[in-house]
Amino acid sequence: MTEAKTSLKRTLVGKVVSDKRAKTVTVLIERRVKHELYGKIVAKSSKYHAHDEKGEYKLGDMIEITESRPISKTKNWVATRLVQKASLV
Repeated sequence: MTEAKTSLKRTLVGKVVSDKRAKTVTVLIERRVKHELYGKIVAKSSKYHAHDEKGEYKLGDMIEITESRPISKTKNWVATRLVQKASLV
């Protein structure tokens, strides 16, 4: 068997909104969903704590996070790759 096994873990892409904690980044995931009753497109967001072992991701970076085993009370995601570096304003 040489075919690649597809991962059952979820992956999300979002923006780093906090990098103050040691080995942890807070990632804001925004998604657009249709309101059930009124049909309007509404922006919903969720914040996740992701494990960042080397502390390489900084405020404003777009990163990909992957589901993992619980690392602490609030962390069950791991930062896997940098999608886009933060733009300097």
